[in-house]
Amino acid sequence: MDFELLFSLAGVLAMAGWVALLLSPWMPKWSDGIAGLGVPLLLSIGYTVLLVFVPSQNGGGFGSLAEVSQLFSSSSAMLAGWVHFLAFDLVVGAWICRKARQEGIRFWMVVPCLPVTFLFGPAGFLMFTAVRGLKMRLTAPAR
Repeated sequence: MDFELLFSLAGVLAMAGWVALLLSPWMPKWSDGIAGLGVPLLLSIGYTVLLVFVPSQNGGGFGSLAEVSQLFSSSSAMLAGWVHFLAFDLVVGAWICRKARQEGIRFWMVVPCLPVTFLFGPAGFLMFTAVRGLKMRLTAPAR
């Protein structure tokens, strides 16, 4: 199995989802379908296939940092981990775009959160949470 090819294919697929998110103000339903469901489902299928049919032979586990390090010393486990991140970060990015639309947050405030979510996952979620909090504070009725 060519892990480099699978790595590249997963990356291209994920990027298609992120492009769909960047186009979400103009095509929200398509964006939700592509980035919020279709691409994450395809990545999840790939992830599951890697777990089931290409198990890591290096041992390791999740009980300690040393076990995780040993687990990810395998190319198949590293690829599975990468696909896991691609899928989940995209799901979070799609949620951010949907939530912003629902709450009337302008897209220009969301755009900086998307690459941060793509590159650093939880930091992008944190950034969007701060944007939401700021928007709620600024639009709250005066007492």
